[in-house]
Amino acid sequence: MKDDPKKTGLDRKLISLTEPHEVRSWTESLGVSEQQLKAAVAAVGNSAEKVREYLRKK
Repeated sequence: MKDDPKKTGLDRKLISLTEPHEVRSWTESLGVSEQQLKAAVAAVGNSAEKVREYLRKK
């Protein structure tokens, strides 16, 4: 089942790299490139909170 791009709430707590609209949204929101986002998710998992913390430390 495809992710709903209009969905909010719990959906915003996890980062899905398989949904292009989510990758685009997260890169814009976090001010990073797609490569930086993928590296952060690879390092700490797909929790938006953990990715934010990781990127702040970089």
